[in-house]
Amino acid sequence: MSSSKITPVCLVHYHEIGLKGKNRSRFEKQLITNLCASLSALPVVVRRISGYVLIATKEPSLDVAEVIGAALEIARKIPGVARATYAYKTEQDPEAYCLAAKIALTEALEASSQDPETLTFKVHAKRSATTYELHTLELHQQVGAYLCEGFPQLKVDVHHPDITVNVLIHQSDAYVYAHSLAGVGGLPVGTAGKVVALFSSGFDSPVATWMLGRRGAVMVPVHFSGRPMVVQDSEELCIELCEKLNDSGIIGRLYIVPFGEVQREIALSVPPSLRILMYRRMMYLVADRIAQKEGAKALCTGESLGQVASQTLENIHATAELVSDMPVLRPLVGSDKQEIISRAQELGTFDISATTAPDCCTLFMPKKPETHARMKEINSAWEKLPVEDMVASLLEAVEVNDFSACPAYVAPKAES
Repeated sequence: MSSSKITPVCLVHYHEIGLKGKNRSRFEKQLITNLCASLSALPVVVRRISGYVLIATKEPSLDVAEVIGAALEIARKIPGVARATYAYKTEQDPEAYCLAAKIALTEALEASSQDPETLTFKVHAKRSATTYELHTLELHQQVGAYLCEGFPQLKVDVHHPDITVNVLIHQSDAYVYAHSLAGVGGLPVGTAGKVVALFSSGFDSPVATWMLGRRGAVMVPVHFSGRPMVVQDSEELCIELCEKLNDSGIIGRLYIVPFGEVQREIALSVPPSLRILMYRRMMYLVADRIAQKEGAKALCTGESLGQVASQTLENIHATAELVSDMPVLRPLVGSDKQEIISRAQELGTFDISATTAPDCCTLFMPKKPETHARMKEINSAWEKLPVEDMVASLLEAVEVNDFSACPAYVAPKAES
């Protein structure tokens, strides 16, 4: 028979979404919306079929294999996607789906690093179209017999196979696949509300931002720049980091706050040992005001317990005290630096974050920062600052960068 009846498609598998019960359809719709946004440059259509999301080309005349391959690589980076599979769509014709199974098994063998002579396989069939004449057991036997004849060197292992050839009978079509690529998992962006992230060009905060985006949050980073005391290099790096993270569609908007002048005023007004804590308190307060404007439900930081002077338990408590009533999420709090760097390498943010750039963290730093701050001293120093005037000036100077790849992001109502 002609293989023209066999068409490459991408099947997106999700796991955690399937556990959402009555809310499942909302999560599925958001995942499809996010996939459509990320795949908008490709000539594909996206729709749900029987517990999967199907990505198929719009025009048969296109280079289908190339388009589907590109779609698969994009889809696997989208939160909510457990696996992305290069599959074959055929008619519900045994000759067609058996040939597709042979193609899929051949590709899986080629992708394996093991000796083909030692590999085992099995066939797993599933029917969502109960009107099809063959039951799943009969499909197992039919496709399995065909593959055993075509691959006599392979052994069948129905319990722990190296390769599983899947056959899905759906409505009037069949879908066949044998090899999947892991996705990032998690939940679709837009199903967990907005979170404002305190964001720098270093390793930690981009990783923390991605981790919460992977849990379904629309992330709104806020970067405190040392401008006008330093050049804008850190801002450009943060924009580049957000663009990299937005391969997953998690970034709605980046706020840039020129912090250098206020930082200088704080440095002149408080004891040197308390400067860092005062800087961070001001950052929390400004981020809190931006979060209120955005309708966000929490703040996020890249803090890791004990990693630097401002991240002792006492100092972590002191920076947020009396400043924000919002939950402060710290997804990296139990991670060490090597773990964070490893994750940055996986995300592709490592090289950007490794670039040296002066920012507010390098300005007016004390020789001996306080590591175990007393709340009475912190509050006394804070009360001497013109806090509201400083906040007002910072909010007035804020600059924004929007990112179109996050369809779940909605601008504040005043701007809509």
